[in-house]
Amino acid sequence: MRTLLPLFTLSTGLWAAEPLAHRIASPDPSKYRIAKSVHKGAGELHFTGLFDAQTFRTNFIFLHRGVIPPKGGIGHHFHNHMEEMFVILSGAAQFTVDGRTSLLQGPAGAPCRMGRSHAIYNPTDQPVEWMNIAVGSIKGKYDAFDLDDDRVGAPLDPKPVFITMQLDRNLLRSVERMHGGTGAVRYRRALPPEVFFTNWSYVDHIVIPPGASLGMHRHEGVEEFFYVMQGEATAKLGNESAPLRKWDALPVFLNEAHAIENRTASEVELMIVGVARTKWALDTVEVKP
Repeated sequence: MRTLLPLFTLSTGLWAAEPLAHRIASPDPSKYRIAKSVHKGAGELHFTGLFDAQTFRTNFIFLHRGVIPPKGGIGHHFHNHMEEMFVILSGAAQFTVDGRTSLLQGPAGAPCRMGRSHAIYNPTDQPVEWMNIAVGSIKGKYDAFDLDDDRVGAPLDPKPVFITMQLDRNLLRSVERMHGGTGAVRYRRALPPEVFFTNWSYVDHIVIPPGASLGMHRHEGVEEFFYVMQGEATAKLGNESAPLRKWDALPVFLNEAHAIENRTASEVELMIVGVARTKWALDTVEVKP
């Protein structure tokens, strides 16, 4: 688990953290923790923590990354002071929200909003690449109430009756010079701020073609992390640069100027999660080079 403690710099009035290359979190499957019967769920869950509640100044709680083995899952449970979202990056899994279950094909996710219940189960014979994102109404506060239900054999709705997130490239639209960057990227806001009850602000999906970039910009009221779903990119924070590779996660703190460039010959696909300091604080300021 990455704990990056920001330091306040009097000369600039900004918060600073570790050098860019040191703060990038990369999951190592050989070091995944093996947990059995998570929230009274079926089988096993293999995972690691990439960020925790001390990583950010906002109410971000954690980012977990791992694998749900065949016939494994996370049991049905409530969250009363936080919101959580399971995301699958491959395969298919049965998602439950408020006792209703549907099969979702990855890459996809389903938020469990504050005061609701959820679960996930992998009914297939293939492992599912999985991640879990949590944001609280109280900083650092994690809560859960187990319902002693592994959801194995639960009846399925052919169409979900809960909010889902589809990370489908076919839904992306072309945006020229996004944040003052170069070329055209393909972009979509997969989940807007109105979905959430906490200060969780959005989930964005973006594909950056070779030679294109997101321009240098900063968010005065929002912290983000960038997760690399496919490809390789170059991250820029202020005057620093560092490579981002598949499965890497990069935290960006309040008011940090940042950009993402694709200097390779292949597309790079990213998921971006934003958490606001105050509800729906979506201010963005472009930074001129």
